[in-house]
Amino acid sequence: MALPAHASIGERVWHYCYLVICGLIFLFLIAPILVIIPLSFNIEPYFTFTYKMITFDPEGYSLRWYDKILTFGMAAPEALRDGSWWRDTWENATWLHALKNSAIIGVASTLFATVLGTLAALGLSRPEMPFRRAVMALLISPMIVPLIITATGLFFFYSGAGLAHTFPGIIMAHAMLGIPFVIITVTATLSGFDHSLSRAASSLGATPVTVFRQVILPLILPGVISGALFAFVTSFDEVVVVLFVASYDQQTIPLQMWNGIREQISPTILAVATILVVISIALLSTIELLRRRSERLRGISPG
Repeated sequence: MALPAHASIGERVWHYCYLVICGLIFLFLIAPILVIIPLSFNIEPYFTFTYKMITFDPEGYSLRWYDKILTFGMAAPEALRDGSWWRDTWENATWLHALKNSAIIGVASTLFATVLGTLAALGLSRPEMPFRRAVMALLISPMIVPLIITATGLFFFYSGAGLAHTFPGIIMAHAMLGIPFVIITVTATLSGFDHSLSRAASSLGATPVTVFRQVILPLILPGVISGALFAFVTSFDEVVVVLFVASYDQQTIPLQMWNGIREQISPTILAVATILVVISIALLSTIELLRRRSERLRGISPG
């Protein structure tokens, strides 16, 4: 926001000091990312900047750790890279196995969380619903309660219910963690929703399903998609719950990174982290675009 022409000297000084403070805070927050990304191209198996990297010597940089994502765990990583090599990669590569697990769990839990969270938000948006605040507090509690407590409770519950070390159990656990984000984003979208539109559709003979599908859903769709993306990111980055409820062959990307740090320090972890950062930036950019579109649909100028 630009300073007005009539701003005093004190206001101008504070404005620029404020920008510097914000810039320093932003730099502090992204400093770990700024360190990780160049280190993922280090040709040496170290977590430090080598002399060749500091001097920008091309010989100090390499894609070997990105290639390691494909070859780690393969039966024949040095073989000719033909169809058989790629089949070996798909079937045996440790990181790809973890990626497949993360994708399956993330997509399934996101769908589950989006449906349940949207239905919950629609109910909570109705003024006649009793105990709205108490129900809202209960539904968003998974994002407030420490994860270690949630994971411990899930472990004991799943052990008794037979869901421990199963994909349905992990998917339901991740959906539980993603539902609060869907509820919050959809509820925020519904706060500016004109309910006279749904009443007008009902007065014209539309069924409740038709009203939701053709009137409500198109207007709240940006909020639903934003909540779904938040739920997917939450599932894709989750490691604590998976440590408690997953088995050895149900490794996800975050859990594989955790095991790699404990068992074998390798810059491959930095390469995977860089890829996840790129994915996260793309998802967050999508969320911001959807937020701006939602504000335009609601007649609010994006700030």
